[in-house]
Amino acid sequence: MTYNRDVIYTSGGITVNTKLTLRLDDRLIDRAKRFSDRSGKSVSQLVADYFALIEADEPIPGTELTPRVRAMIGALKGATLSEQDYRRHLEEKYR
Repeated sequence: MTYNRDVIYTSGGITVNTKLTLRLDDRLIDRAKRFSDRSGKSVSQLVADYFALIEADEPIPGTELTPRVRAMIGALKGATLSEQDYRRHLEEKYR
């Protein structure tokens, strides 16, 4: 990863932008660019939005759960399956 820091002076004060270089698979980059075009956001903004979600204390507008995902909350409560059980399932499924 590479970091470059730019200090920008605006009427609201000082803004610090840091350039972050990531090394990613070409296919992943192509998918991100296509998604960026469809969403109208730059890839940088998509990454910034994701990073903001990692430690967000309160919901960020536009990131609400869909009804389908909300319906899944608690679906596995009380489940006795372990990660090892899931690995066995995948091994059997993809034999």
